[in-house]
Amino acid sequence: MTIEQNTAAAPAQAAEPAHTDLWVERTGTRRYTGRSSRGAEVLIGSQDVDGVFTPGELLKIALAACTGLSSDRPLSRRLGDDYDATIRVSGDADRENEVYPRIEEVLEVDLSELDPEAAQRLLVVVERAIDAVCTVGRTIKAGAEVDLKIVTD
Repeated sequence: MTIEQNTAAAPAQAAEPAHTDLWVERTGTRRYTGRSSRGAEVLIGSQDVDGVFTPGELLKIALAACTGLSSDRPLSRRLGDDYDATIRVSGDADRENEVYPRIEEVLEVDLSELDPEAAQRLLVVVERAIDAVCTVGRTIKAGAEVDLKIVTD
């Protein structure tokens, strides 16, 4: 952990078009709003606050969304652009250690129009795509270093 002083009031502008700045602002007691330089917002808070996601829920949603995006191309190539999919994600926190020891995902997709062999081949391709390009899942599995700096005025 590093502590620094900063007089800047807002996040820095993006250095290049591909970069998105992300930040969280406190909006009330146990309430925050996550923001991006692309205009997105998400409401964040503790579990006892209505209408918000907890940070742990956002972690799980990020994993499920990454799985969906990673599987989108192989599934849409075989099933068409209008296929339906739902990724359910769950995992209880170990409150003694403050970790999620196991996160479970279930990708629900209708493959009934495919013969069993074609469906099995598609599932192999989908699993490989998720394993290869789901950055969130790969990061969780690998473990990531977090470098916290505390900036004071």
